[in-house]
Amino acid sequence: MTELNGEEIERYARHIVLHDIGGPGQLKLKEAKVLVIGAGGLGAPLLQYLAAAGVGTIGIVDDDMVSLSNLQRQVLHGTPDIGRRKVDSAADALARLNPHVKVLCHALRIDENNARTLIEDYDIIADGSDNFATRYCVSDACFFAKRPLVTAAVGIFDASLTTLRPFETAGDGVPNPTYRCLFPEAPPPGSIPTCAEAGVLGALTGMVGAMMALEIIREIVGFGTGLVGRLMLMDTRDMRFQTLNYVWDPENPLSGKPAGPAGA
Repeated sequence: MTELNGEEIERYARHIVLHDIGGPGQLKLKEAKVLVIGAGGLGAPLLQYLAAAGVGTIGIVDDDMVSLSNLQRQVLHGTPDIGRRKVDSAADALARLNPHVKVLCHALRIDENNARTLIEDYDIIADGSDNFATRYCVSDACFFAKRPLVTAAVGIFDASLTTLRPFETAGDGVPNPTYRCLFPEAPPPGSIPTCAEAGVLGALTGMVGAMMALEIIREIVGFGTGLVGRLMLMDTRDMRFQTLNYVWDPENPLSGKPAGPAGA
């Protein structure tokens, strides 16, 4: 049976005294395996807080290299890391932060050919990617692999965050919504400017990445009300926050009527 050693008890003391986490919750974190898609703007703070919280195994998927323009927001990396693979830079940073965490590096671009194989090795997935193609790919794979997904996106001053468990049903027996219930179709190519074209507020990615970590910790430990069926929206230009409810769409191609029984 997994236990916390003396050093871990001291390291996680502020968690252990929390009524909603305690020793049992900290053990759940130690036993958990989380896959993070992207070690960039969202992934950098997310990875730091997952490691600091004591998540036992963290996988990192990213095929990019650290560049100077990343450092305005991707605070996991530093100037000496420019030119290194992001997964390697991130792994070294997490090892310095918490040597009790096992880090697995996947230096590749996730796609339809490898997504499900990667995802099935983990308990919960966090998508911090920067494009709709990857978000659809990851969310579809999580649906078929029956893995919960915490997914977020940032704009220039705005962001969104939600949790997906579409392989389960709500209390009324209706299936939980899929990502395709929320966003049936990707926007037309070129309709949304990239980060390089429009820019992004660095502190915004830090805030959203930390909120992703909080949502993952809540999913693992099991406290509070999660974001399944709820989309949290943030407008940091005016510091406005709101949460919108969304529901299962019977026409969605994964678990809807067109998919047939059980989304077959």
